Order: sequence, then C-alpha cells, then structure tokens
Amino acid sequence: MYQMFIDGQWCDAAGGGTIDVLAPADGRVYAQVPRGRAQDVDRAVRAAQSALDGEWGRLSATERGRVLHRIGQKILAHADELTEIEARDTGKPLATARNDIQVLARYFEFYGAAADKVHGEVIPFFNGYTVNLLRERLGVTAHIIPWNYPAQMLGRSVAPALAMGNATVLKPAEDTPLSALRVAQLATEAGLPAGALNIVTGLGEEAGAALASHPGIDFVSFTGSNEVGSLIQQACSQTPVKCVLELGGKSPQIVFDDVDIERAAPIIVKAIVQNAGQTCTAGSRLLVQKGIYERFVSRVATLFAQVRVGTPEMDFDCGPVMNAAQQARVQRYVDEARQAGVPVLAEGQLADDLPRNGFYVKPTMFGPVDPASRLACEEVFGPVLAVIPFEDEAEAIRIANGTEYGLLAAIWTENGGRQQRVAKAVRAGQVFINSYGAGGGVELPFGGTKRSGHGREKGFLALEEVSTTKTVVHFHGE
Repeated sequence: MYQMFIDGQWCDAAGGGTIDVLAPADGRVYAQVPRGRAQDVDRAVRAAQSALDGEWGRLSATERGRVLHRIGQKILAHADELTEIEARDTGKPLATARNDIQVLARYFEFYGAAADKVHGEVIPFFNGYTVNLLRERLGVTAHIIPWNYPAQMLGRSVAPALAMGNATVLKPAEDTPLSALRVAQLATEAGLPAGALNIVTGLGEEAGAALASHPGIDFVSFTGSNEVGSLIQQACSQTPVKCVLELGGKSPQIVFDDVDIERAAPIIVKAIVQNAGQTCTAGSRLLVQKGIYERFVSRVATLFAQVRVGTPEMDFDCGPVMNAAQQARVQRYVDEARQAGVPVLAEGQLADDLPRNGFYVKPTMFGPVDPASRLACEEVFGPVLAVIPFEDEAEAIRIANGTEYGLLAAIWTENGGRQQRVAKAVRAGQVFINSYGAGGGVELPFGGTKRSGHGREKGFLALEEVSTTKTVVHFHGE
C-alpha cells in the first residue's frame, strides 16, 4: 500500500479510499494508492502556498537550480530501480522505460541549469524614468499528467515550474502513479523543501477536477484527451487562471519521391510502434507520393511485419497497451477498418505465451486508406498505421492539414525548396525534416495547434509559460 506525498510527508487519503493499480503486462493488481479527493487537494495546495512563504520561496534562483541538479543526479543514481517501476507501471519494454528515466533526469538537469538564466529587461521610456520588466513566478502550479509517459511527463511539467520558483501539486494518472511517488522521495533526499512538490493520487474526475478548479491554483498544465482538456479549460476559466493544454495528434509522415528509402523506412515504423503507439506525436499517418508508393510501402511493410510485441522483460519493440479500455479502443478501429475492406499491408508479431490477461494488441498497417475516414482522421492511440497515397505537393499539404489536430509532422525529401515550403504550410507545433522525434528533445519547445492544444512546454519557452512579468516604472527625475 502506497501513500500520497503532501508537505514533505506520506499520508493516506482523508476519506480512506484506495485505487488498485494493474500491471498492463498481465492485468493483475500489484499495488494500491490512496484515492485522493477535494480535501486532499486542498491540503496539498495549502502546503504549496506555505512553501512559497517559507524555505522554498526564500531560495535564490541559483540555489533552486542546485536543488534541481541534485534531483537529476539522484534519478540517475536510481535509474535501474526507476526503470523497473516505470516498465511495470506502464508495460513498456525495459529499453523504452530506461530511456524515459534518462530523459526525466535530463529535464531536471536542463531546468536546473536554466533557473538563473531567466533575466528581466530594461525598457526605454521618457527621460527621468527607468522602467524594469521583471519575470516572476506565478505561485502554486497544478500538473495533471497522463499514463503514457508518466516519468517523462513529471519532468517536463514540474521541473520548469520549480526552476521558476513555483510550488507544485501533481496529480499523476491513476493507472501509473508509482514513479512519481518514488521521485518525490528522491527529491526530498536531494534537498527539495517540504511543500515545493506535492503529489495527490486519485481519479481524474475527483482529484483532477478538484485540482483544476481550486481557487488557490495559479496555473494548470494538462496533457490528455480533448474531452478532458475542454473540462480543464472550463475549470480554469472560472478562477480564472492560465492553462497549457497538450491534447493529442494525428501526425503525418509526408514522403516525397526523392526520399532516402533506407533511412526513412525504419524511422517511420518506430514512430508508430514506439510505446505501443500510445504517443501523442505518433506518426500514425503515412502519406506517400504515388511515384514511389508501391516500392516505399513495400519496404515499410517488410519492417513492420518484423515488429515484436511482448512483456517488459522481453524488451521487444512493443509492450501491451495501458488498460482494457485502451485495448478495446484500438481493436475497434482495427475491426472497423477490416470490415470496411481496407487492405491490411502488414501485421506485427505477438510473442508466444504472453500472459492471458495482458492488454496486448497486434500492430497493424492499413493501406490505401481514405483520407476522410475515421482511421485517417481520429487518434487511435495504438500501433496502427494508416497509409495514404498523394499526387503532388499541394495534395500532400491538403491531406496533412485535413484533420482537427496539429501537433507534429515530418517531411521526407531531399529538395531544399520543398522542405521549406511544406514545413511552412503544414499546421503543426513541430516539424521534422528527414527525421522524426516524439516531441523532440528537452531543449525544443513543444505544443500544438488547432485541437492539439495551446501553450508550449520544453525548452526556454516553458519557463515563460510558468511565470509572469511585472513592469516597474520608476520616476527619478533627469
């Protein structure tokens, strides 16, 4: 039985309830966490407010940075332990979980180094005046993170907020809360003062809703579904406070006829099967110019058919999806496409003797897919690839922009002019040319357009999102 972490102390939910945590690999309950509700959220927010008035709030930017650096070092020192926690919590292959922990540490390193690099400005004004623009913390920030990358998302959301001097309240996904709880312990050992990081476990409709609508919150960061994102924004509008939303995508891989096939094909396969396709930036649409359609798709299909699905310990390309609901969701899209007669171009391989009750799905590649179909327009959030042919640059752009999402895109061509034209025409928060990244590196600002959300995380822009400015106008005479 685990406990929540509030004001530097471990505690149960005020109501005494618990939530079962299931292992996606076999569907078994292997842990329980407190079922936090509004009373627990209120306690956490008050603890964060006290931290701002206490030791945490008195630290200089340089001192905050040193604390964050020590947290990153603690994470690296316990990387093997955290990898096992993350793999069991999510079902990821061990190699994927290990990479996630490395990225988690990198967030604390990056923002630890950035903490004292955020400067104000001096604004030219009338003679006899000096005007300073100060950049300051917001106060208490709320962070509601999803189950697909729980460790990475903690670092991505919380580290910049701490770097700016905010005190934080984190609500991890009820499916994957355990890495966050362990990181909280390591952060305390690294010297993070009580109340600077509080973790309330619970259900989204209870603890998450209470956190987003709490009057003591000054900012909300949310990553998840469009439906919940709309509710978060409505809650923030009542206070009102700023929110950053990252809500998903239907990212296109746009392949022109001058592509380097051998370089592109394996990257494109990895972009959809990584994390069992449960990535907002998954390259779930493959747009291929008709001149090389058969040749290129054949190469991708050959590699796709070699994708293996297994338990975390098998360390294959894919693990299970997160839970029974996600398994059923992915299967519905696959079954619907099959029933509609969409050709199956390739399927991945399920390992022998997988646990019977694990949440496994077979990676599936369909094509050609109607660009207006549900499979081509809606986020499946699983290892399902929709292949779509196109005639020319104009049609490629039209198809790429033909969904309600705009998170990430990739362009595969050796033509420099085309690279720039298409990159500017595609509506996405990130565009990769002859490469692909699941959100890119820690340094690269990340976020979406259209229904993929608004605001930016990662890089220095994240520090702007979790801070505010104050204009100080000083009359001193000439």
